[in-house]
Amino acid sequence: MALRPIDNALPITPDRDRPKKQSKFSVRNNNKQSDFALNNENRDQFPPTINTEAAIDYISSADLKPFTDPEVQIQSLIQGLESKDWMKICDSLNDARRFAIYHSALLLPMLEKVMLVLVKAMKNPRSALCKTSIMASSDLFNGYGDKLLQCTGADAFDHLLLQLLLKASQDKRFVCEEADKALKEMVQSVTPLPLLHKLQACVGHANLRVRAKAAMSISSCVAKMRPEELNEFGSVGLIQMAAELLNDRLPEAREAARSVVMSMYESFVFDHEDQKQEAWQNFCQSNLTALHAQSVVKITSTQYTHTVT
Repeated sequence: MALRPIDNALPITPDRDRPKKQSKFSVRNNNKQSDFALNNENRDQFPPTINTEAAIDYISSADLKPFTDPEVQIQSLIQGLESKDWMKICDSLNDARRFAIYHSALLLPMLEKVMLVLVKAMKNPRSALCKTSIMASSDLFNGYGDKLLQCTGADAFDHLLLQLLLKASQDKRFVCEEADKALKEMVQSVTPLPLLHKLQACVGHANLRVRAKAAMSISSCVAKMRPEELNEFGSVGLIQMAAELLNDRLPEAREAARSVVMSMYESFVFDHEDQKQEAWQNFCQSNLTALHAQSVVKITSTQYTHTVT
């Protein structure tokens, strides 16, 4: 059967007359920048990012220089510390360090304000600002010592101490190490007896690491104290605190507690030359639970046996 022609069929166009299809993608020229880089709109929306925290210089105390005109510079210090620009605050914190080291008398009237800024900066999530504030606290401890307790409110020092313990307990290693240095500087610069009262409140903290760091600082304080200072603080309260820490979950806290026990034992036997072992045992049994007394006496007995042999 013959096929009928279809009248409405499209006419066949020769290949030479057929229009060529335009390519949707242009060929990339390796000698030119990408389309994304040439697109002004994209470039404006996504500017190149700069790691500003990496640009912060952590200046050691030895490299800080004195001011040529400290009386003029001190006028703008608080304004810089209260700036909303965190990099400006870092610069002002370094200026505060220079005042603490070289012009301490000028910074003394505003010491409490500076300490409050340090606490606020340590809470900041920017690691660069946090570390700079910790470095500043070390210079304040070194420059002022007991004046930090005398010339500032109790809350200012307490908040600063707590923040240092918290930062020394966190996972960021470079912040943790700097906070450890600041705590050691604090113990070296502040009189042990008043500092021990401050640290005593921190050993009951809910954070295990904070307790351990506080115990380590307490151990360093007790090691510096004379027998009369230990008696003034209260030997009973101190041995009870150490006995509790002997059962702490962290080994750092337990080791610090053992150090406190040994320091107290050496101080105790100094006042009880005759029958010192018996006097120490009676002291522990009178002021501790039976289990705690046994643990404390065991530590000192072992050390005493090693010393004798």
